[in-house]
Amino acid sequence: MVKDKSVKDMWEKYLISIGENIINTNKKYTAWYFCADEESANNLADLTREGIKRGTTSLYDLYKLENEELPEVGEYAIITDWDGVAKCLIRNKKVTILPFKDVGKELAAIEGEGDKSLNYWRKVHIDFFTRELKNLEMEFTEDRMVVFEEFEVVYK
Repeated sequence: MVKDKSVKDMWEKYLISIGENIINTNKKYTAWYFCADEESANNLADLTREGIKRGTTSLYDLYKLENEELPEVGEYAIITDWDGVAKCLIRNKKVTILPFKDVGKELAAIEGEGDKSLNYWRKVHIDFFTRELKNLEMEFTEDRMVVFEEFEVVYK
């Protein structure tokens, strides 16, 4: 993904707002968008910016396969739209690793999508994870571990 100039600008403005700058900060960030299609990425970025979406779920196995570190509490991320334009800056408050089947209605509501129900959350995530794993020639089961990140918007 090509990063729009707005990503660096947002990070610099955030640092200034907390009395730091690019030169003297030890804080780091990543920049990314949700999902694998433009409509969903833009919609979820808006929900996050509005404070409705306060969490996200990913497959634990993909971190290993992609040789990526697991998210940690305190990490920053700039959420962008599909085109890479910065929408808001989030900070992780809590990271929970658990089996998919153990995600309950509280976490589903935190994710803030659709009608915020567990049924909606399960349907959307089973569909998404099944497609994601099929591309890797793997099968989704409800015993698969997921990584649930709870976050807050710290700048927009």
